[in-house]
Amino acid sequence: MNPRLRTAAALTAAALALPLAACSSGSADDGGKVTLNYWLWDDKQLPAYQACADEFTRTNPNVTVKFTQTAWTQYWQNLTTQLASGSAPDVWTDHASYYPQFVTSNQILDIQPFVDKDKVDLGQYQAGLADLFVKDGKRYGLPKDWDTMALVYNTKLVTDPTGLDKLTWNPSDGGTFEQAIAKATVDAQGRNGLDPAFDKNSVKVYGFLPEWADGSQGQNGWGDLAVANGFTYLDKNPWGTKYKYDDPKLAETIGWFKRLIDKGYAPKFDKQSTLGRDAVMDAGQGAYTIVGSWTIGTYLGAGAKQQYAFAPLPTGPAGRKTAINGLSDAIYAGTKHPEQAWSWVKFLGSSACQDIVGDKAVVFPALKSGTEKALAAHKAAGRNVQAFTDQATASGGTFFLPITDHGNEVSQIVQDAIQSVALGQAAPADALKKANDQVNGLFK
Repeated sequence: MNPRLRTAAALTAAALALPLAACSSGSADDGGKVTLNYWLWDDKQLPAYQACADEFTRTNPNVTVKFTQTAWTQYWQNLTTQLASGSAPDVWTDHASYYPQFVTSNQILDIQPFVDKDKVDLGQYQAGLADLFVKDGKRYGLPKDWDTMALVYNTKLVTDPTGLDKLTWNPSDGGTFEQAIAKATVDAQGRNGLDPAFDKNSVKVYGFLPEWADGSQGQNGWGDLAVANGFTYLDKNPWGTKYKYDDPKLAETIGWFKRLIDKGYAPKFDKQSTLGRDAVMDAGQGAYTIVGSWTIGTYLGAGAKQQYAFAPLPTGPAGRKTAINGLSDAIYAGTKHPEQAWSWVKFLGSSACQDIVGDKAVVFPALKSGTEKALAAHKAAGRNVQAFTDQATASGGTFFLPITDHGNEVSQIVQDAIQSVALGQAAPADALKKANDQVNGLFK
């Protein structure tokens, strides 16, 4: 994954609290030419955005964009260090889980005055995305892309996809989703999980691979099913101040995931976490998992190590639900070149760039025209991605992940609690009640 929606605890409050220096890593030569430093984490998206930068410089010959790409965890660690030292990049790819901390520390530029001056049409983006990066009337980014979630499955292990688009789920018996998982689970003797003789202690292929390093949001699985079970994260979103991780609907959901391990349908936490989901899937030892639309190229691209296809998430007691999320581009509050940085950010949020990104089909751009180009590119390549796009437009089919202060601390507290359940160290309700008390204590 671009593991973009995992809220890894990479930013530290101490580093963010350091004072801001009035400088940036951008540069200008004596001829008035400016080099903007731009950071992103996804190597698969780099070529598309380099093409955008080339076009931007063609129309803005005095401005060059210099790229730095690093992997997810290192990306946020490096950004923390640069922000603390006052030498952050002029512009960086931002995530809704992190930007509240930048706002609190006055490290990110309010672009609303630029938006007003240039009369940027915020209605052109996928519904709801333009509001994700707004607080107290100040705007901290333009929508860049969007993503939803779906099941991915190994077509050699799941040979009959009939009915996968109509799977149901509940936390009691798992519905037809658990039946499909059990059927796809195979022990060393070739018996599947529905066979009374199935040996859960000698599993060759696991029916499902949960994501346990998913922060406080669970975008890659437990969050989607919990919301489908009637769970809500907050008293309000964004900028709520009371979390609801003690909701029995969430405890039921996490308990169901743990029972998959107990039944042998999913690997034990310590076994899977050593390798990671992608490695287990690529080894042909996992049949199903839940992934985001940013992984389409990984699973359906030329470099895929197995044959895969996508299916919609199962329908729960409260319906079929998927998180929908989007990125933006942030401008460093200390940049020496705010006007040029805004020009680049505005270009990134325009059809001139997002149509280029759409043609590359690595993500779904936030602009509707860019999404249409991405869909056309996927269709031309023979890739069926409807599991992601149909749910994005379904009435009541999506929800936004929580955006609040203290996001980094909340992420670690909740992830630790859920992992303690996965390890069999605590009961779901107990672990989540304790975590919820800790989380809400941060807001007092």
